[in-house]
Amino acid sequence: MAEIDSSGGGKKGGKKRSKKMSTKIDMTPMVDLGFLLITFFMLTTTLAKPVTMQLNMPDKTDTKETSPVKLSESLTVCPDENKVYYYQGIPTEAGTVMQVTNYSETGIRKVIADMKAKVGNNFTIVIKPTKKAKYRNMIDMLDECAITNNKRYALLEIDPDTEALIKRSGK
Repeated sequence: MAEIDSSGGGKKGGKKRSKKMSTKIDMTPMVDLGFLLITFFMLTTTLAKPVTMQLNMPDKTDTKETSPVKLSESLTVCPDENKVYYYQGIPTEAGTVMQVTNYSETGIRKVIADMKAKVGNNFTIVIKPTKKAKYRNMIDMLDECAITNNKRYALLEIDPDTEALIKRSGK
């Protein structure tokens, strides 16, 4: 592993000098140990498991069986880029009021939790993302449904009536 060279150099006449000792260290075992440790830690580590969201899709059947949803038990949510529009009712009726909130705990999560507490388990969320909404906004809305333990929601394209209601609200 390690060698000590005790030769004092060449033999020339004259003064006697002290012998200089040089050392050589064989690094092969150290490199082997390093690779063994790297291999050990690579094989024993746990990698991050991907986090997925459970998304229930309806069966692909030819029968168009729909169940009616009461307007008093539903909330239409329109995620936008930085805010969330929501209303209850039909967008073409005069009494429908568009409200706006954000994606925080005191924003849309509180609105959903309050509505679910008021309505009960039959509460349904209709999600209609606006044209400016990003993919992240849609995921945030699905996360809010999961956080509030709401299993009844529907994803729809935004209709012109809802877009007109958003423009009329001026928010």
